Amino acid sequence: MQTTERAHGLILRTRPFTETSLIVNWLTPEFGRISTVAKGARRPKSPFAATRLFYEGDFSFQRSRRSELHTLREVVLRGTNTALRHELGYLHQASYCAMLLEQTTETQTRCRRFTDCLWIYSHAAEATAQTADCFRFRTQIAACLGLSPDVESSKLPAERVL
Repeated sequence: MQTTERAHGLILRTRPFTETSLIVNWLTPEFGRISTVAKGARRPKSPFAATRLFYEGDFSFQRSRRSELHTLREVVLRGTNTALRHELGYLHQASYCAMLLEQTTETQTRCRRFTDCLWIYSHAAEATAQTADCFRFRTQIAACLGLSPDVESSKLPAERVL
């Protein structure tokens, strides 16, 4: 018997899976980056119809025995991050950082630094979009990959790198 697991997450990406289902990619502190299938999510009256890019919520899923694509069971939205829908520059930066995260991390591998940094982008109402934030995120990705710049010999101000 499979058990249902629970997590808190941020939706990094959604894409069609079948005529009525979506694949929802999540970033979670508990499990890292995971993918779930939201069956029937493309139907108007589906309980998953409200899952959108950079929405945040608590969800439950059932692990697949054969793949890294798990079955989404329930979602309780905690935030829709509406500021991202009103500030195109901030949405662009958040999407860019989510893309970098997907390209540089393995699924189901936790890296708290990535999670913390991307959560900052999802809460755009608290700050304005700045290039320095994107630069800081790229620097943190490099650090997680073991490619940290030498702050001592760098000509960059330490507050931009760390």
